[in-house]
Amino acid sequence: MMKINLRGDKLVVTDAIKSYVEDKISKLEKYFDIKDLEAKIIIKVSNNKEIIEVTIPTNKYTLRAEERNDDLYAAIDLVVDKLERQIRKNKTKLNNRYKKENNMDFNFDFIDSIESDDEETTIIKRKEIDVKPMDEEEAILQMELLNHDFFMFKNIDEECISVLYKRKDGEYGIINAK
Repeated sequence: MMKINLRGDKLVVTDAIKSYVEDKISKLEKYFDIKDLEAKIIIKVSNNKEIIEVTIPTNKYTLRAEERNDDLYAAIDLVVDKLERQIRKNKTKLNNRYKKENNMDFNFDFIDSIESDDEETTIIKRKEIDVKPMDEEEAILQMELLNHDFFMFKNIDEECISVLYKRKDGEYGIINAK
């Protein structure tokens, strides 16, 4: 049985919400062969939108989806649909990658009965860049000047390679490679 870790951020999680989330998320159990599976769920409110984030970590990969909607129950339905699409879309890749191992995590017998997207993902472009040393403020300026959603630079404050990215909420995030 899937353990559900549910918390609200700027929102009280009522018994009705908890019950609805548990009912919907538990439907994903059929896709997994894992005994101690945990779904980490955060429900929050931002700019009058209900947001639900679901993260399901396993030993080999992490499923994650986020959805925002005016109606929390609609957002819950949409996030579960999004997670199911991720599983179906990547079924073939996951099956090929983990076929040799005994503990594959997924129940592919169930997924075989569902239409899947077997398109092969390919890299269509490669770029080489000069990673220039700069601080985070200069990186933000460079990213804005280039009108990109992300920017890679040598972070002189952290002494590592960093990726600056623009979040959906308009703020910035940084990923550091150590």
